[in-house]
Amino acid sequence: MATAYDLTREQLAERLAAWGEPAFRAKQVWSQLWKRGATYEAMSEISPALRERLARELPLGVEVLTERTADRGATRKALLKLGGQHVIEAVLMGYRDRVTVCISSQAGCAMGCTFCATGQMGLQNNLTPGEISAQAVWARREAARLPASTPQRLTNVVFMGMGEPFANQRHVFTSLAQLTDPAAFGLGARHITVSTVGIVPGIERLAERAPQVGLAVSFHAASDELRDQLVPPNTRYPLHKLERAIADWRLRTRRRPSIEWALIDRVNDTTEQAELLAPIARRLGAHVNLIPLNPTPGYPVLGSPPARIRRFVDTLERLHVNVTVRDTRGRSIDAACGQLALATTG
Repeated sequence: MATAYDLTREQLAERLAAWGEPAFRAKQVWSQLWKRGATYEAMSEISPALRERLARELPLGVEVLTERTADRGATRKALLKLGGQHVIEAVLMGYRDRVTVCISSQAGCAMGCTFCATGQMGLQNNLTPGEISAQAVWARREAARLPASTPQRLTNVVFMGMGEPFANQRHVFTSLAQLTDPAAFGLGARHITVSTVGIVPGIERLAERAPQVGLAVSFHAASDELRDQLVPPNTRYPLHKLERAIADWRLRTRRRPSIEWALIDRVNDTTEQAELLAPIARRLGAHVNLIPLNPTPGYPVLGSPPARIRRFVDTLERLHVNVTVRDTRGRSIDAACGQLALATTG
């Protein structure tokens, strides 16, 4: 059964017209769904009979199974059932100057990065465009419940949750169109970032289809030998091909890419790896985002201790690379980078 967020505005209008509703009703329902992120129950200007029929025949397709909070309520992780069958996790994070939701594009992931809990799951399902976008709608609604120390309105969307976005390209690009459509979700493209482990055709297509959307690439290693072990798709898209694709993306979009790097103790946090990474980052004009590895049950290696992180940062800065260490949000509720694994479904 199609969900409300899988329909275009025209398809929704056709459905309601077939039910005998006036033309303005579709515009009313559409605006409530996308702009307000309202549930049918909250659409008070619509008759109870129509609300019941919408819920029965055109469900929203977003059910919150469980919810956990951390960081004094500023981080919220929700276990969501989408379309009545796919179970994923999404994380809402409130900061002083912004509110970001980390959404999933797949249930599970087939990329096989062993240090990532989602990668340890394997792929279960691709999500539909509406199921992807519905997570951002959920976040728009939930942002009002964040502490007053945050803006309490959704400002950013990052495709950094479960799954590899470019392994579900068709649906991800349709979702991007929904999220940036002024008549639908209406979020500026520059407030959206897509994260990939380095699927070259996807990066090329992103430059064509959504040139204002940000790009973050999970490197985790700056030599093919180590990256083959940590990020298996590197065997198909080795570093020289990946760098060429990112450079082309930058040339076509005039935007700065981000390099994501999960620091693993005595694996990829060495001075040698930092020295290999530096020229790549400089050539790409990239910002390096370091993430201390978050613990997962299936990968016993620890994240880098503070002293090794500091040395890695110092090396990059000495070699004139822009670098920051990401604030680890939600680790206590398994909501941090690499920890999404549906642990609460069992």
